[in-house]
Amino acid sequence: MYKQSSQRGSSSRFSSPQRGRFGGRRGFGGGGGAPRRKSFDPSMFVKKASIEPVEAPVVSQNTFQSFNLDQQLERNITSHGYTVTTTIQDQIIPHVLNGKDVIGIANTGTGKTAAFLIPLIQKVFTSQNERVLIVAPTRELAVQIDQELRQLSQGMRIYSAVCIGGMSMYQQQQALRRRPDFVIGTPGRLRDLEARRSLYFSDYNNIVLDEVDQMLDMGFIQDVKYITSILPQPRQSMFFSATLPDNAQMIMRQFLTDPVKVSVKTRDSSTNIDQDVVRMNGKEKIDVLHDLLVQVEFEKVLIFLRTKRGTEKLAETLDQRGIYVETIHGNKSQSQRQRAIEKFKGNRVKVLLATDIASRGLDIHNVTHVINYDLPESYEDYIHRIGRTGRANQKGIALTFI
Repeated sequence: MYKQSSQRGSSSRFSSPQRGRFGGRRGFGGGGGAPRRKSFDPSMFVKKASIEPVEAPVVSQNTFQSFNLDQQLERNITSHGYTVTTTIQDQIIPHVLNGKDVIGIANTGTGKTAAFLIPLIQKVFTSQNERVLIVAPTRELAVQIDQELRQLSQGMRIYSAVCIGGMSMYQQQQALRRRPDFVIGTPGRLRDLEARRSLYFSDYNNIVLDEVDQMLDMGFIQDVKYITSILPQPRQSMFFSATLPDNAQMIMRQFLTDPVKVSVKTRDSSTNIDQDVVRMNGKEKIDVLHDLLVQVEFEKVLIFLRTKRGTEKLAETLDQRGIYVETIHGNKSQSQRQRAIEKFKGNRVKVLLATDIASRGLDIHNVTHVINYDLPESYEDYIHRIGRTGRANQKGIALTFI
């Protein structure tokens, strides 16, 4: 258990720093005046990290060279930093190349995006009239998939369009008129574009539903059912999810034909993450947070709050104390959210404040700490939040304020 000493914000593990020049005492709860909601107390999951592989210890049967990919694609894979296949890549890529429908059950951080992008790039590059539709639950994940696609298809004259909310509908319509090889989007915006006859789902004979359980959690079930109901036949379909709730299985049954199932999900919470709680014991959360953030080991910190208003209030207070932060939440435009993420990724800002829109799908390297400033609402939310650290076999620390 994370225990504090008599000095404010200190503990047996983290020393108490001197207050900065903005160190006046200010109360701040981070709740933004929202009604009290059910929350999840992670105290029972306090544990130390033990560096173990995130994936099951399965020996890969293939290398990227054994897939007989185009030479330019192989060069792009190498320059992207991929040297050996992950478990899901090893098992998914051959089936996609052979035209099979696939189900991938995997946590984030297992390499699943490349598992479907690499064979689809190969398919589009070597065949005529192959077009790909990728449906993702969040704007950030859609942008992230597109960034990886561009890196893996560099020099191959493969074009993509990202269709998400918060960005210009007109520009997306213009991009679709160029008939891109890949369209990557969120369910709501894809349906809006289809309603305006800028997008026809029947044009896409390769379909990927990514992070299906999150799409359903976010209320996209009707959109997903609609999209899958009017997709063309024949087609090749790919379905990726961390879990398989009943409504996901229903969509899976109507979406796939004789699929191959690959599962590399081994645990809900990575053993690479050192989980702890920080009990306030009557102290203000902002004071405890401040004293942690000025310590040198807090190099790249993602802080989760429940509300948009609370996120902005905390950002303002930290700025007054001399700690520069960026924020992402639902009231930010997509360009604002993306700029904040890029600054955090590029180490131009060391603290990112976010609501739960950032708890899934974001792949940001070397996040040293995740802090739950506000309690998550459920065990699943907790697992997804802390999963932003301890990635790619690195050690991470997750702290929850109680």
